[in-house]
Amino acid sequence: MKVEPSKYFLIALFVSILLFQGCSSYAPVSVSQCVEVVKHTKKMLGRMAPKRKRMMVDCKKATDEARGCIMAATTKIQIAHCV
Repeated sequence: MKVEPSKYFLIALFVSILLFQGCSSYAPVSVSQCVEVVKHTKKMLGRMAPKRKRMMVDCKKATDEARGCIMAATTKIQIAHCV
C-alpha cells in the first residue's frame, strides 16, 4: 500500500495536535480539593512555600485546570509553570 505525501502530512498534523493537547491540559481539580492541592504544593516547595493561609486563598481563586496542573507537578519548576 502506497501512502501519498499529503496523507503523511495529515497524519503528522493529527499526531502533533494530540501530543500538544496531552501535554498542556490537566485533569480539572475542584475548589473543594484545595486542602490536598496546598498539601501537595507545600510538599513540593518545602521551605520555599508561602504560608498556608495565602496558598488557600490563591487556590480558591485559581481555575480547575491550574489546580490540576499543580497536582500533576512533580518538581518546583513544574509548579512554577502552572501559575
